[in-house]
Amino acid sequence: MAKQLKLTAQTRSTVGRTAVKKIKAQGLVPAVVYGSHDAPISLSLNAREFSRLMAHATSEHFLVDLEINDGGATSSRLALIQEVQHDALSRDVLHVDFHAVKADEMLHSEIPVEPFGEPDGVKNFGGILEINMHSVEVECLPKDLPELIRIDVSALGIGDAVHIKDLQLPAGVTARADGDLTVVRVAAPKVEVEPEPAAAAAQPEVLKEKKDDAAKPAAAGAKPAADAKPAPKK
Repeated sequence: MAKQLKLTAQTRSTVGRTAVKKIKAQGLVPAVVYGSHDAPISLSLNAREFSRLMAHATSEHFLVDLEINDGGATSSRLALIQEVQHDALSRDVLHVDFHAVKADEMLHSEIPVEPFGEPDGVKNFGGILEINMHSVEVECLPKDLPELIRIDVSALGIGDAVHIKDLQLPAGVTARADGDLTVVRVAAPKVEVEPEPAAAAAQPEVLKEKKDDAAKPAAAGAKPAADAKPAPKK
């Protein structure tokens, strides 16, 4: 089951880009907690505390026991981290969205999928393990929310697959996706077809130029042509 980690937050009344810059300069992260029955509350979190919390989590979607300080008054809410926005370059946390939940109400959440074991089709037949779904949306009470959905793939042969309906989910947890969707499968090894050797290039025909017969020297002892006239006598 998912751990309910504790996190402190402070309410904030200022919003907008200027306010966010000031908050970040103080080492804080802006956040908002939404609830189906309550108005959204703008918060600020300690950036280091939140980073430590994230470092021990298996995904970015987990339950927290949110302790909210509001001008000296403190209240506690059970909340699911709905979205974490990161800087594209530094990966620093820019903003966090929480969704307040109640212990007796069903919630929906994306749970990471973690295959384990070496498939028989990969180990003995050179197959390829394909992960089609890296997370599965589930429905359950907060107390039953799992951290991971682990799948034993060691018995899978070539062409075998695990579908949504095959998942071994904890009691009280239901998958919300189509049961026939494939989560993981073992595909046949790819066969590389060697290209056929290219046919030898046809050699161009070389035409030898014939020399003019007149240019050929007369052969020794050759007789003059029959119509040749003798030179006149002096």
